[in-house]
Amino acid sequence: MKIKNILPIILFLVSFSFYAQGGKNDEKREKIKAYKVSFLTTELELTPTEAEKFWPVYNAYDDKQFELRHLKMKTYMHKLDDDNISSMSEKDATALLSQMESTDKELYLLRDKYMTNLKKILSPKKILKLKKSEDDFSRKLLQQYRDKAGKD
Repeated sequence: MKIKNILPIILFLVSFSFYAQGGKNDEKREKIKAYKVSFLTTELELTPTEAEKFWPVYNAYDDKQFELRHLKMKTYMHKLDDDNISSMSEKDATALLSQMESTDKELYLLRDKYMTNLKKILSPKKILKLKKSEDDFSRKLLQQYRDKAGKD
């Protein structure tokens, strides 16, 4: 499996563990978010006009995506441990699977709307640069996490 496929999963799990630990990690999330804003600002070289339009769209998307992935997925993850799956009825399993599919659809529609809005603000080249910069940021964050975990 390619790192491109694994990276979002790892980032999700890392950020999920931050979220699951509670209030102290709200601070960590805010620090990561500030670091990400700084990183993307540098990488994208946005004009003042682009930045004024881009950041509200980006932040709204990022917040909604976080809510969907973490708040809703937290419920699913709790239900997906081995004991719960073994004792779950087929009806409950079907309902949970349906909820997960619904969240996936919400994420897809959110991403689609986000891309439509981005195309009104940034050139296609800058949108591609944004995607690459987000991937680079994720790799950098993951590397810092690994480095810190290795020292502990």
